[in-house]
Amino acid sequence: MLDDLTAAELRILDAVDAEGSFSAAAARLGLTQSAVSHSVRGTERKVGAVLFDRGRHGARPTAAGLSAIKHGRGVLRLMTVLQQDVRAASGEQLTDRLRIAAFRSAAAQLLPPALTRLRARHPQLAYDVSIVRDVGGGTANEVVAGRADIAIVNLPHRLPAEAGLVGGTLLDEPYVLIHPSGHPDPRSLPVIDWTENCSAATKDWFATQEWLPTATINVADDSVLLSMVAHGLGMAVVPRSTAADRPADVVLAELGADAPRRTVGYVAAPELARSTAVRELVRELRSLS
Repeated sequence: MLDDLTAAELRILDAVDAEGSFSAAAARLGLTQSAVSHSVRGTERKVGAVLFDRGRHGARPTAAGLSAIKHGRGVLRLMTVLQQDVRAASGEQLTDRLRIAAFRSAAAQLLPPALTRLRARHPQLAYDVSIVRDVGGGTANEVVAGRADIAIVNLPHRLPAEAGLVGGTLLDEPYVLIHPSGHPDPRSLPVIDWTENCSAATKDWFATQEWLPTATINVADDSVLLSMVAHGLGMAVVPRSTAADRPADVVLAELGADAPRRTVGYVAAPELARSTAVRELVRELRSLS
């Protein structure tokens, strides 16, 4: 009977997939390339399948490799949960590193107060926060790829059900109109928009607003948008929490009962969703709504 796979072997599979080559995986893990190659060959013998296509392009997982990597990441996440929960049950402080992926406005508005409160109870817990644009797979894809433990997302996220993520709602909020203070007719101004400020709900609502011209200025993110509105370059329709960061010379106006709404939530792999660190962060995020 073949030996079971070890956590070290699973981490090497994860690193090779993430980095795209044995040499880059070795650098990430502090190993030699030969040690990584030897480990992968040993794993392939144990599971009875070729896991990576090797070539000048680097190392790309085969169909069998993708399956092994997916299950291996799940095992590693379960080991993390085991260690966290055992320490929590014994009354020890969390000393892990929580990896969070978030789009910029969530990272700016939701994470700082939530992490401040979480750190007060778990001062030894460390954080890595990645800012990821909410386009395509967005922040949720960071969880699928194993680069984040939890992702803050606009719901519904864009990944298919087979991605296997679980999650929930953190915040539901309306969109509001913002415009420069003192302008005699703010609705005559051009509309400023940014790529991430878009969903099926907002598209449908925008299409019914005859007074709202087509966006004439498109910017990289909402911080640039707020600055442009403050300088009188246009008006914008943004989520309420985005408007909370507006400069003093930007005015907020409600859009009424039919205003579109944004739902912010979180997703995580099923194993890590049960971890102490993720559950504690979710609790603090929800307390802000």
